[in-house]
Amino acid sequence: MNWNAYRTGVNRGLPVGVGYFSVSFGFGAMAAAQGIKALDAALISLTNLTSAGQFAGLTLIIAAAGLWEMILTQVVINSRYALMSLALSQKMGQKIGILPRLVIAFFNTDEIFALAMAERNPLTVPFMLGLGTTPILGWTAGTLCGALAGSVLPLAVRTALGVMLYGMFIAIVVPPARQERPVLVTVILALVLSCLFTWVPGLQAVSAGISIVICTVAAAAICAWLFPIAEEEVGE
Repeated sequence: MNWNAYRTGVNRGLPVGVGYFSVSFGFGAMAAAQGIKALDAALISLTNLTSAGQFAGLTLIIAAAGLWEMILTQVVINSRYALMSLALSQKMGQKIGILPRLVIAFFNTDEIFALAMAERNPLTVPFMLGLGTTPILGWTAGTLCGALAGSVLPLAVRTALGVMLYGMFIAIVVPPARQERPVLVTVILALVLSCLFTWVPGLQAVSAGISIVICTVAAAAICAWLFPIAEEEVGE
């Protein structure tokens, strides 16, 4: 175990962990307001680590939906993580075993993926484990604290806390987008495609999870065609 690489990962993931605490605080408060016990809400966050999936799952739990409906909803909403894990696995190398890959895939969220892909050094298991430590702790602890305090905070405060996730992700994406043109073009393309799925009548019927996958694949494919990377550069 390379503890230096692990500590480096922890330091990189610390801001995400702090942001996750704030966002999951709102989820915990909403779960408590719907009658879910604080420990149960914390267990949901510990075993899922997905904001949109958990909020959608909470809605289904309240509606007493069936198990297969819950599974299908989670697969659709979180299908983008499969694409992110495929991209991340290509950067990790072939010497990393299947079990570490499964553990890393478990906490491969949007923000962790962005930080890992922005890392210029080769990705290692200790670094990735450190990168996911504070986000998992922050997401779980925030849910627990939010559930305990859910009966105290007003609805306006709980709603405002849910917006912080988007601000945190923007803070991660903007710096590399300002420095590298391919990243900027990718972000703009994804934004335009997302707006089309939001506002165009025919595309509004597409579910949120599927539209995210389409936007991700389309933006990445177009930019891979516009800005190809030479094999010599990949090997460096």
